[in-house]
Amino acid sequence: MRLSDDVLLDVMARFQAEMVKGLGRDTNPTATVKMLPSFVRSLPDGSGEFLLLPLQCWFREQDGLLPACKDSAARTQGILLSWTKHFKARGVQGTDVVSSLHKALQKHKDIDVDVLAMVNDTVGTMMTCGYDDPRCEVGLIIGTGTNACYMEEMRHIDLVEGDEGRMCINTEWGAFGDDGALDDLRTEFDRELDLGSLNPGKQLYPKRLHKVVRRLVPNCDVRFLLSQSGSAKGAAMVTAVAYRLAAQRKQIDAVLAPFLLSLETLRDVMNKMRTELEYGLKRETQDRATVKMLPTYVCGTPDGTEKGKYLALDLGGTNFRVLLVKIRSGRRRSVRMYNKIFAIPLEIMQGTGEELFDHIVQCIADFLEYMGIKGARLPLGFTFSFPCRQASIDKGTLVGWTKGFKATDCEGEDVVDMLREAIRRRNEFDLDIVAVVNDTVGTMMTCGYEDPNCEIGLIAGTGSNVCYMEDMKNIEIVEGNEGKMCINTEWGGFGDNGCIDNIRTKYDKEVDEGSLNAGKQRYEKMTSGMYLGEIVRQILIDLTKQGLLFRGQISESLRKRGIFETKFLSQIESDRLALLQVRRILQQLGLDSTCEDSIIVKEVCGAVSRRAAQLCGAGLAAIVEKKRENRGVEHLQITVGVDGTLYKLHPHFSRVLQETVRELAPRCDVTFMLSEDGSGKGAALITAVAKRLHNVGQK
Repeated sequence: MRLSDDVLLDVMARFQAEMVKGLGRDTNPTATVKMLPSFVRSLPDGSGEFLLLPLQCWFREQDGLLPACKDSAARTQGILLSWTKHFKARGVQGTDVVSSLHKALQKHKDIDVDVLAMVNDTVGTMMTCGYDDPRCEVGLIIGTGTNACYMEEMRHIDLVEGDEGRMCINTEWGAFGDDGALDDLRTEFDRELDLGSLNPGKQLYPKRLHKVVRRLVPNCDVRFLLSQSGSAKGAAMVTAVAYRLAAQRKQIDAVLAPFLLSLETLRDVMNKMRTELEYGLKRETQDRATVKMLPTYVCGTPDGTEKGKYLALDLGGTNFRVLLVKIRSGRRRSVRMYNKIFAIPLEIMQGTGEELFDHIVQCIADFLEYMGIKGARLPLGFTFSFPCRQASIDKGTLVGWTKGFKATDCEGEDVVDMLREAIRRRNEFDLDIVAVVNDTVGTMMTCGYEDPNCEIGLIAGTGSNVCYMEDMKNIEIVEGNEGKMCINTEWGGFGDNGCIDNIRTKYDKEVDEGSLNAGKQRYEKMTSGMYLGEIVRQILIDLTKQGLLFRGQISESLRKRGIFETKFLSQIESDRLALLQVRRILQQLGLDSTCEDSIIVKEVCGAVSRRAAQLCGAGLAAIVEKKRENRGVEHLQITVGVDGTLYKLHPHFSRVLQETVRELAPRCDVTFMLSEDGSGKGAALITAVAKRLHNVGQK
């Protein structure tokens, strides 16, 4: 009868193995510890007044009722597996006991009650103590019978669909050892007791003082809290929590409903995008078009003969890069790059244009000195990731700043001239500025170097944009009908005329009104990384105000604009991330969250990012359908070059985008190709192609 700690640790290991078996769909039938899902998914949070609820009836365990019920779909259905504790009533095992109770209640016309929850006494004990101590996540019965329950991560429960959140598991541990696993510990007295019982061979788990737990698991600080009327009070708690969760679910669904876009809605977005594309290409409508369809004067893609050294500049956000790109042709065809990254401080981004371009030239000078090529006059490609109206490949007039830039005296000016003037002011070196390049075009050219079928470039990152090769005959704003030219759509402005107001939510409007360019770039504000985190933050504030998150307390950090960065969406939505890690991310943001809070935050992030990917896919479907019609083919095969952190790093964005394109443009077989440094390598390739075409023209 005297068991050493080593023996007890061995029993613990055997029990853990049996728990894992009980949680597995395939192994559960042979497990002695049945690990029955209770469908209780949340602990009491102290909110609400459950005494105000309608009259409730709880079918609970009182000295033996319903000890081992398998909850098949919800808390109000339970199939009795087997009787214990001397109960042997016939015709009950294998039936739904809640249904039986309903029938019995119907015989009494003077009783009007609704059975909302069926609760095991172990679960009731946990819930009762959980009302007083939120850390109570285990329930233990040591009395006439013995059993335990605990809150388990859904991802570990194969028996139930879904992997979000947690659920209380009724272990029914009394049967541990029924398969002989404890025979080496059973004494002759245990065997005699078993043989004389009503259920020989069943329920052999021996009682142990719970202080042994502290000895066997010294790394766990276990507190034992005595339950006061656990069975009855706990059943009330389960019912109250069920009411709270049902009411919360309705409110959360109502908040997120506008983010769930039907196929019909997405098709409508695609058709509207197609209309705006046509407006942008036509001379008489281009001025008022929201999708500007800017000619880039890039008229060719790489053919493999490009070679030489090129300098590339990349200005597209808060970081600025200078690159030296060496292109080799022939059998040893390759592209090698050397680069340095420089920060653009906020005061420069929002200062004067002269200060911005002087800063850019300072960065160039530092790089040339770093590479030891200050005296070389190299061809230069300038990746300038803002909407420009181009009159030629080396002239780009800034239409308007995006992505937080507000430098004065730049809009309406030629950015190449501004760069040349800044170089002249410094008077240290000279450069041959061959091309001003949009990052989207650079992405297309980089992928076009590897795949000649790539005629579309997509950026899905801080900003959102697309370019594609358009037939010259369709571009009314440029002279000539022969060949093709790359069009920078600048589709971020789609919807600025109100054409997609029907899908804009109040949160989109709040984000727009608080931005630096209110009323502009509405589509980009629904699809790009710069704004998704802010949309999530606005939703979280609303849910908190409704008492659905963070115990109704809006933290100071949650009030800060921009605190919820888009990278947090990617981290929170990661399939590999357990809810404990999600809670850690929220704690970094100063948000003290419960497990339930983490589930809701994850759901909000999913709704916002999924809508962004679907809207992006609807826009892209309009482009590929236009390409198919341009070629006059029944079925189009085309490659899209893609860059951007949202596409590359978010765990679901790329998949949802691709699925949407497939659904909306079923006659287009679209291959998505990740761009390796489109903004740098692409700028050099455009410069090389422009040089090649210029030389051909001269000859």
